[in-house]
Amino acid sequence: MLKFEPLKSNSDLKEIIKAAFDADLSVSGAWGYTQALSTVIESSEVPVKQLEHMLASMRTYIEMNMTLPKEERYGSINLNETKRVQQHVDGLVYDKVTYEITAMREETYTAFINAYKEGLGTEDFDIAEHFEQRKKATITRKEEYWFEVHQTL
Repeated sequence: MLKFEPLKSNSDLKEIIKAAFDADLSVSGAWGYTQALSTVIESSEVPVKQLEHMLASMRTYIEMNMTLPKEERYGSINLNETKRVQQHVDGLVYDKVTYEITAMREETYTAFINAYKEGLGTEDFDIAEHFEQRKKATITRKEEYWFEVHQTL
């Protein structure tokens, strides 16, 4: 199983998100690896579930792409929610969300995209085989993300 390094936030989560993604989000706390290191959603202009997905995608992209050497980076990163539990602890409300994450090495993904563009519409391009090979090159991982959401309720 592939392991990616947990991100540190040092109470500057909002600034990291602004610098990396040019997004102004009303959040604080940490990257949501545990309840104690949850991401605090202070307010949201979009539905909370949508913001949670965006934050999880940001964390995942930083882990699997931005902090890795170029030859180890992943692309085609997608998150799909598989489980959601809301917990009430000491007067606070947490969403514990599990996502299935799929991705493939960035260089491999680029090669597949180029092969698709070049081959599509040609007689000898086997689209079924192309997508089968893409599927084989894709990794899957499951990750939990903790969000403190009581301020948005």
